[in-house]
Amino acid sequence: MKLLRYGPVGQEKPGLLDSEGRVRDLSDHVTDIAGTALLPEGIAKLAALDVTNLPLVAGVPQKDLRLGPCVGAIGKFICIGLNYADHAAESGMQVPPEPVIFNKWTSAIVGPDDDVEIPRGSAKTDWEVELGVIIGNGGKYIEEKDALAHVAGYCVINDVSEREYQFERSGTWDKGKGCDTFGPIGPWLVTPDEVGDIGDLRMWLEVDGKRFQNGSTATMVYRVPFLISYVSRFMSLQPGDVISTGTPPGVGSGQKPPVYLRGGEVMRLGIEGLGIQTQRVVKT
Repeated sequence: MKLLRYGPVGQEKPGLLDSEGRVRDLSDHVTDIAGTALLPEGIAKLAALDVTNLPLVAGVPQKDLRLGPCVGAIGKFICIGLNYADHAAESGMQVPPEPVIFNKWTSAIVGPDDDVEIPRGSAKTDWEVELGVIIGNGGKYIEEKDALAHVAGYCVINDVSEREYQFERSGTWDKGKGCDTFGPIGPWLVTPDEVGDIGDLRMWLEVDGKRFQNGSTATMVYRVPFLISYVSRFMSLQPGDVISTGTPPGVGSGQKPPVYLRGGEVMRLGIEGLGIQTQRVVKT
């Protein structure tokens, strides 16, 4: 299934994408794509529905029908840094001996096609296409061999980053990662049965039609099962938590010379089987 949330900001309703690319409303069956709806029994309940009996929603998704973040009421937005060997190399950094964990604040979360705002005073706003893991069944001290049973689905994330704030302003990475609008999520949550091999998904990102990132999850250093297990050592994971798993090479800071977002650009990005995002970059 491809689960989604549609409608105006703050008023999103639950839905799913049918086989013809139309949105079907799920409001009679679930209040939101969030919390207990993401537990295995919640996903099974939705999967058992006859899609043809669900109300059709007017409009074309991502055209005249806005999609919101594909998960609602996210409790934790957890990110992994330097998790692709080729991205670490372009950044001039060593692959860390353990995963780097940082956070995006939930106020960073926006829909897949909403505007991305450059913070006031920013000089180095950058892009990062990433595979998002959405937790279904929560837990702590999760065994790696059991980790994928805790996944409700996968999605596309743009880990927008301000590099000066991240690396040059002292303190943790978080201040350069969690600015408002720096976390587009979606367009939909794709359940694991429809994703295929998460260890070999093509992923890409373009700015104004120029492709900068053109990679694959195959170069991920710490794989999804390990990351879920590792993160759960330090915090309990709960339904609807999101883990963003790192980016392949081609970020703006890795260009020679570096290229950063100034306002007016359009970012377009996607992951094989998980959909496409498009964001206009605006100055605040």
